[in-house]
Amino acid sequence: MVRVPLTLSERERGERLGLALRSARAGRSIVDVATRAGISPETLRKIERGRIPTPAFFTVVAVADVLGLSLDDLLSGLAADTGRIPDGEMATLGR
Repeated sequence: MVRVPLTLSERERGERLGLALRSARAGRSIVDVATRAGISPETLRKIERGRIPTPAFFTVVAVADVLGLSLDDLLSGLAADTGRIPDGEMATLGR
């Protein structure tokens, strides 16, 4: 199966998501947050750095839950950062 290259907006959205999660993690250990979310620290590190710009929805849910973020707040924060998330892309945030 061939992967379709990500668009610039998809890459930017992944970077904004990573920044939001990294900011919410603040001083907490990446190992602690990842372990509590049920993912590897390397996976969380890649998400935070935008290297996994379209993480699985349930991965985002698990990390947000550990960080005490609601998905509504997370999405609102991402949209407020740039105001460039089109309505149709909200559903693809966790793709």
